[in-house]
Amino acid sequence: MPDAMFTFPQGFLWGTATSSHQVEGGNTRNDWWAFEHLQDGGVYDNHVSGDAAGWWEGEAEGDIERMRELNTNTHRLSVEWSRIEPVAGRWNYEALDRYREILTAMRKAGIKPMVTLHHFTNPQWMADRGGWAHPESAEWFRRFAAKVVGDLADLTDLWCTINEPNIYAAQSYFAGLWPPRQQNITRYFQVVRNMVHAHAQAYTAIHDVQPGAQVGLAKHMIDWHPMNPSSPLDRLMSNLLDSFFNGITLEVLATGEWKPLIGRNETIGEAKNSLDWIGLNFYQRLDAFFDPSNLKGLGIGYQARPGAPTGPEAWGELSPPSLLPLIRRLFETLNVPLYITENGMPDEHDTNRPGHLLQSLYWVWKACMHNYPVRGYYFWSLVDNFEWAEGYDPRFRFGLYGVDFATQARTRRDSARLYAEVCAANGFNTQMARTYAPEVVDELFPGVGDQPST
Repeated sequence: MPDAMFTFPQGFLWGTATSSHQVEGGNTRNDWWAFEHLQDGGVYDNHVSGDAAGWWEGEAEGDIERMRELNTNTHRLSVEWSRIEPVAGRWNYEALDRYREILTAMRKAGIKPMVTLHHFTNPQWMADRGGWAHPESAEWFRRFAAKVVGDLADLTDLWCTINEPNIYAAQSYFAGLWPPRQQNITRYFQVVRNMVHAHAQAYTAIHDVQPGAQVGLAKHMIDWHPMNPSSPLDRLMSNLLDSFFNGITLEVLATGEWKPLIGRNETIGEAKNSLDWIGLNFYQRLDAFFDPSNLKGLGIGYQARPGAPTGPEAWGELSPPSLLPLIRRLFETLNVPLYITENGMPDEHDTNRPGHLLQSLYWVWKACMHNYPVRGYYFWSLVDNFEWAEGYDPRFRFGLYGVDFATQARTRRDSARLYAEVCAANGFNTQMARTYAPEVVDELFPGVGDQPST
């Protein structure tokens, strides 16, 4: 019996993703570098990013060759604001030249860059002035975006303004786990509002510089459900969290109307129609419930379903089927093309990653077959990296290639071999599943998984 094959649309982009602070090393002028060096337990085992994956000192070019080995045709990376503008209003042209080298190497390798302008880190000068809570933060970002695009537009036309504004705001201003470590729900909404405003201003600035640019935003989506669907309180918590993390940003991008749960409503007219595409970053499904022991935290509780596959520690449920309804929701709300701008899982030994990759790609393929305009898929991540508050905790390895951070040696994992075959074939088949993830064959290929290929 011939292998069953799931083929993606012609021209589909296959890629990987990284972010500047997580792979470059030596980002000494941003708020994360300062946070890491507090040595107070904010980062796992008091790790510091240090040299990270060595991209700034030359490892980027080797990893670009690995992109080519993977048969990918695109890569999402970010530029580091604090390198390019280390002092407010002062540009570092050596940094811009280094990004030009990296982007040029990608282009020569046949890799189309998607460049993200903000991926969680802020220049220290900005943090010192109040960061994204400052009323001028959107203007600062607009100025930065215009400068970067003006200098690098000849190397790419695919731009992502801001990565995961709700996650950044939640971790930094609600949970208080990331710098500046505040727990203030009013400040959370203020920061999200300012980041949406900054995106909209940058969208206009980028198009002023490069009229043909394709500009979007990477939106982290959690698939929320009530733990007990018959419980009114659990349903309330699920709806609250969905609005808190997912809905509020989507609504202002769709309508221009800002309607926070706390704070005043207002019109941000420029946010409407400020997307040429939307990116979906998806990792987990969570069940919400009312927690009477957490009244200071609005009674919010959430967890993975008992027995469901999860990542380490408090990582939520791994739920590839959630991709389809989330893609549907993004398209029906915003009516623009989509990219899966991040998707992956932490898996130190690469035991479950191949199967999870195929399961996720199956649901992306289903979305394409439903005619949702998914244009590409960016796997997180190309290489192991510095994983924010988890530091270099070995349980939080996301890379297709493992990294020995003491030597910068790379190790190709089975998931990389699988992804290379997927990208080359523009899809995946039964034989790939049998070879790399036999545990998902019957799920993805019912009725043919147990048949030998011919």
